[in-house]
Amino acid sequence: MNDPDFIIIGAGSAGCVMAERLSASGRHKVLVLEAGGDDRRFFVQMPLGYGKTFFDPKVNWMYRAEPDAGLAGNVDHWPRGKVLGGSSSINAMVWVRGHRQDFDDWRDAGNPGWGADEMFSAFRDVECAVIGEDAVRGRKGPLNLFLPGKTVHPLTRKWFQSAQALGLPLNPDFNGESQEGVGLFEFTIHGGRRLSAARAFLRPAMKRSNLRVITGAHVTGLTFDGGRVTGVTYSRRGKTATVKAAREVILSGGSVNSPQLLQLSGIGAADHLKGLGIDVRVDNANVGRNLEDHIGANYTFRANCPTINQQLGPWWGKLSAGLRYILLRDGPLSVSLNQAGGFIRTSPDHARPNMQLYFQAFSTVIPRPGERPILSPDPWPGFSIGWSNCRPKSRGEIMIRSADPSEPPRITPNALSHEDDVAEMLATGKFIRQMAAAKPLSDCIEAELLPGPDISDDEAMIADIRRRSGTVYHPVATCRMGPDPATSVVDARLRVHGLAGLRVVDCSIFPNIVTGNTNAAAIATGWRASELVLQDSA
Repeated sequence: MNDPDFIIIGAGSAGCVMAERLSASGRHKVLVLEAGGDDRRFFVQMPLGYGKTFFDPKVNWMYRAEPDAGLAGNVDHWPRGKVLGGSSSINAMVWVRGHRQDFDDWRDAGNPGWGADEMFSAFRDVECAVIGEDAVRGRKGPLNLFLPGKTVHPLTRKWFQSAQALGLPLNPDFNGESQEGVGLFEFTIHGGRRLSAARAFLRPAMKRSNLRVITGAHVTGLTFDGGRVTGVTYSRRGKTATVKAAREVILSGGSVNSPQLLQLSGIGAADHLKGLGIDVRVDNANVGRNLEDHIGANYTFRANCPTINQQLGPWWGKLSAGLRYILLRDGPLSVSLNQAGGFIRTSPDHARPNMQLYFQAFSTVIPRPGERPILSPDPWPGFSIGWSNCRPKSRGEIMIRSADPSEPPRITPNALSHEDDVAEMLATGKFIRQMAAAKPLSDCIEAELLPGPDISDDEAMIADIRRRSGTVYHPVATCRMGPDPATSVVDARLRVHGLAGLRVVDCSIFPNIVTGNTNAAAIATGWRASELVLQDSA
């Protein structure tokens, strides 16, 4: 495609939405450059296949963070989608909008148009939900949402009952008026297949003549004419090419790749860039900094009744599940393992939930290095209750190591570096044990396996949390939105401060992290940003 109006860098969650919306009228030519390949792969499309894609370099950037003192010196694995659909093609598919106040916080930070009213309107536009109130939930959007029914393991209901015994409400819709309580998650699954952003938005749009998608195209830099971004350079199959945008370049690389490309192009902290021999175009120390991420842990129990372990553990169980999925698009392979969860407050002083819960009728205590063994569970019945912090105060950064675009950036999460984050994780660990001790779930427990009953005092529990915690893959805010270039990277219309012709549209622009999984907010951000771009192009 010669001289496209818009070049979108990255076919991830937001980029796919942008491609669909900007090409819909037929008036604009849109070019999408994606470093990864095709998403039409069996383990991408099969919902439980994310256990295989978790360590698959064919669809995954396979990033590794720096050793983290907050995680007992561990090196965390950071999967990011390198495929059409981006991380929506390899994630656990949970659809959680976030709390309304999260987005009002965005607005109140000086970003008009990004409050709860505007964002929840975007959610309604993209959703095709089967639960909730008509006034709140979307019914006609392109993204069909799935609520597990007969695939829910019976142990999940007993967990609900124990949670209710502790005073938590049963919540039929986390994306409705209230987020608090326990219940079933919704998923981006349709017809027994993963409904990634590529499948829901990009592939229908690819039928249009004014949209072109090039895979295997690794964008290595931006081109400039003075203070305006004019296009990009990219490498593909050993060759380098340059393409210009008649209107704008839209960077949708995600919270790792977007700050990386900005820094490679001379947009970032001047001292850092000069030290790597990169000419500085815009001195902005916020690029790559202000990193926020949810940190998760879990407690695992041996059960005295069958769990999903017995369905997927033995070879005949795998065979049965495989045949059931291939023939019927049903069974344990057709849905995520995190079928249920919840949102709680660790203190009544919190005005909204500050911790997220996860329930899995499944366990993987036996270590399998280099593998996410969700297709190879423990040989005994087991289950896990997990949790993650919703609004962490710890901050990290993502900075390039060199001027070489092929070298992964340095990811420094600084996880659990703030004492309040540690206190919240500890309080929730204690609450998990109260859940396990409540009936009827307690009747199903033979023993606590991880961390084990010997880990009982605060010091030992905190040490265990640090040792066994890690990212739940929700990094945001590395190119955060705000009115002041001294504290942000993009303005409220997602234009990069100090430049013309360049916007960033992905999770990296979040001014603060949302309460829950981030993929829904990424998709809604792409939808909302499309409205702004089209307004400015009218």
